[in-house]
Amino acid sequence: MNIRPAVVSDARTVATVHVDSWQSAYRGIVPDAHLDSLSIDRREAIWRVAIQKATPELWVAECDSRVIGWSAFGASRDADASPRTGELEAIYLLPRYWNTGAGRALWQISRRRLLERGFATVTLWVLAANVRAIRFYAAAGFAPNPATEKGINIGGRALREIRYETVLEQP
Repeated sequence: MNIRPAVVSDARTVATVHVDSWQSAYRGIVPDAHLDSLSIDRREAIWRVAIQKATPELWVAECDSRVIGWSAFGASRDADASPRTGELEAIYLLPRYWNTGAGRALWQISRRRLLERGFATVTLWVLAANVRAIRFYAAAGFAPNPATEKGINIGGRALREIRYETVLEQP
């Protein structure tokens, strides 16, 4: 496996991983109609711009020269965040690469880059019903901050998100 920064030509495969992962990970959580309506073409356009702007920072995992997953991270987007708080926006893998260590490798590079950029803590938002992701993030050292729970709406369904946090370095 190879982990490297994303380049613009990765936008299509990043979008494919994004849609495939959502359709597998969120089935039974997010309405099927919403998941079935996800468009690789629309996601590709969004990722092409994001990669060009380098916001968020995006790294990809490759297996046999094929993108199988990615992580996106940068400064926290939360209004209450300190300037030294980073955010892991997402880690997504093609479902057949779940539980292979690829997600852990993407987290490690994200963690290293966040530290290099001067962040002391990192947060992420996870759907409260996403048990697989919660297990992954707990194993990576994240803990929930229940005081940050918020409601969101995806595809017409009311869902709960909880912010998870971890320290990147000692104060």
